[in-house]
Amino acid sequence: MAEQEPTVIEIGDGAAIPKPEDRGLLSAWWIAFVGTIGLIVILPMVKPDPYADILRFIPDGILVTFKVTIMSISLAMVIGLLTGLGRISKNRFINLMASLYVEVIRGVPLLVQLFYIYFALGRFVRVPDIVAAVIAMSVCYGAYMGEVFRAGIKSIDFGQTEASLSLGFNQRQTMTYVILPQAWRTILPPVGNEFIALLKDTSLVSILAVSDILRRGREYASESFNYFETYTMIALIYLLITLVLSKLISNMEHRLSHYERR
Repeated sequence: MAEQEPTVIEIGDGAAIPKPEDRGLLSAWWIAFVGTIGLIVILPMVKPDPYADILRFIPDGILVTFKVTIMSISLAMVIGLLTGLGRISKNRFINLMASLYVEVIRGVPLLVQLFYIYFALGRFVRVPDIVAAVIAMSVCYGAYMGEVFRAGIKSIDFGQTEASLSLGFNQRQTMTYVILPQAWRTILPPVGNEFIALLKDTSLVSILAVSDILRRGREYASESFNYFETYTMIALIYLLITLVLSKLISNMEHRLSHYERR
């Protein structure tokens, strides 16, 4: 009797990333993308007040959102790489510290981490709101990235390491020139998922008075009392950014898999 392959259940933001074969005009991604663009264009034309005013009010919030996202994901990847290497280290102390960091950070909600770094630690060291936001997001997502890097590195056959060492490479050269370039194909999809999830989670930094998209929307809504129109446009902008990023990540993943198939 043939052994049945285990069923993989995918839950999370990764499910929103279109598959390479989803290229038809009636795919879910295209319907969502065209619908979002259409609403962002049509609503200000049909009802300039307040939709056109909202679009003029929040562009600087979009820049702040991207600034926090890019800075956080860059730092989180460095933390994640170091954590992943620590998690597979044979040094028991380093392995224990990396594992402890992952367990502690993943057990504390991101919102609590934001409050803790900005308000609780602010009693001892006062840091600017945007710096606190980047640190909290990086520390939080660095723990998840650590598991991504650990799994990616472990997916490479150990024979690759043995072959590299037999050719005269040391451990650092083996990891840098042999293991990590191959592991990147495995790591990229979950890193893309984390990038999109982090971008959406940047809406939490508005509680620190960081003027991201949501914060600018709240400022406009509190002045105009157009809560429905404001948060409709905010949701559409977040959706448009997420759709574009998911497509870019899908294309990068497809390109990497193309080279793998050759």
